[in-house]
Amino acid sequence: MIRALYTAASGMSAQQANLDTVANNLANSATAGFRRRRLQFEDMIYQNMITPGSPQTQQTTSAGLQVGLGTRSAATEVIMTQGDYNQTSNTYDIAIQGSGFFQVSRPDGSIAYTRAGNFHPTNQGQLVTADGDPVIPSITIPSNAKDVMISQYGIVSATIPGQATPTQLGTIQLATFANPGGLQSIGGNLFLQTDASGVPIADTPGGNTGMGTLQQGYLEGSNVDVVAEFVQMILAQRAYESNSKVVHVADDMYSQINGLVR
Repeated sequence: MIRALYTAASGMSAQQANLDTVANNLANSATAGFRRRRLQFEDMIYQNMITPGSPQTQQTTSAGLQVGLGTRSAATEVIMTQGDYNQTSNTYDIAIQGSGFFQVSRPDGSIAYTRAGNFHPTNQGQLVTADGDPVIPSITIPSNAKDVMISQYGIVSATIPGQATPTQLGTIQLATFANPGGLQSIGGNLFLQTDASGVPIADTPGGNTGMGTLQQGYLEGSNVDVVAEFVQMILAQRAYESNSKVVHVADDMYSQINGLVR
C-alpha cells in the first residue's frame, strides 16, 4: 500500500506542475509575442519483481513483472506556432510573418531574442523595446524624420526635410535557431540562447536562410489557444482527482490491514 501512496502522490505533484504551466499560458494570453509552454512527463523507475527475459524453465523465459513507481514532470516545451496579428497602425510596431526573432541588447551586454515588436524611439532616436533594450543592429531615427517606413525586408527609411528622396536609416535583422524550442525564457518577452537551441543564424528578413518578413503597423499576439488551455486545465484536474482517489483507497486498505492485529 505504501508504494501506491507514493506513486499516486507523484502523479498529483506532476499534475500540479501541469496546472501551473496552464495558468502561466492563460495569464499571458494577451502578451505580445508570447509563446505558450507544454509540460512533458516521463515515468519513473520500475521495481523488478521478476526481471524480463529471466529463465522460467529450460525452454522458456519470463515476460517479467515490473511495478512502476510513478511519474514526474521532465521538461517544458516552448511551442513556436505563429500568433494572431493585431493591427495597431503604430509606426514602430512590427510583426514577424514567419520564422525568426528580433535581436536586442540587454544591460549586461548579452543578446536576447524576442517576437514582441512593440518598439519605440528614445529621446536620442534609438529604436528600443518596451523595456528600453536597443534593437540590434542599432537603428537611430532622427528627431526631424517624417513618414518612417519599415519594409517587409527590414529596411528602415524616412523623409528628412530638405532631401528629395527618403533616406535609409538602417536594416533590421532577424535571428533563427536550429531548435527554437530549446530557448530559455527569462521574462520580459525575451529568450536566451542555450546549448539545446543551438547558435543563432542572423540574416535580413526574407533572406535565403528562411527568415520571415516584417509587417509594419502590426503586433503578433500570444499563440495561446484559450479554449485548448481550458481543456488542458480540466484534464489536469481530472488526473489530479484520480490520483487523490488512489491515495484515499490505498489509505483505506492500509487501515484495514492495520486493523487485522486488533
